[in-house]
Amino acid sequence: MTTPVPANATLNPTGEQLGAFANGPDDGPIVMVNLLRYLDQASDGSGRTGREAYATYGAAVIPMVIERGGSFEFMASAHATVIGPADEQWDEVILVQYPSRAAFLDMISSDAYQVAMVDREVALADSRLIPTTRTDR
Repeated sequence: MTTPVPANATLNPTGEQLGAFANGPDDGPIVMVNLLRYLDQASDGSGRTGREAYATYGAAVIPMVIERGGSFEFMASAHATVIGPADEQWDEVILVQYPSRAAFLDMISSDAYQVAMVDREVALADSRLIPTTRTDR
């Protein structure tokens, strides 16, 4: 059984969201919180699971992150939501640190990223991407 992409799924930023992010302060490292819900089967008809398609995306993106001085900080399976809407269940949480907003924007605007992005889009039923900055240091 294939998990359908919900009508209210959020897979890519709007132009407004991306503009607000790009115009935010760029004064140090930023950690992107990725909340991911995978499709049972990738939507491209390849026969891969959503998780497999996302792994293909990840394998392409890891070198891009590292080239720009970024790092993968945390990856974990998500469990039942304790506080939040019942329909917002996540499969995985990934934290990726970039040295700056500019580094992230440079990566996502590259031709190589645009090619890799296809595997992300066919992998996910829903997602969230939340930029954060550390406050504990």
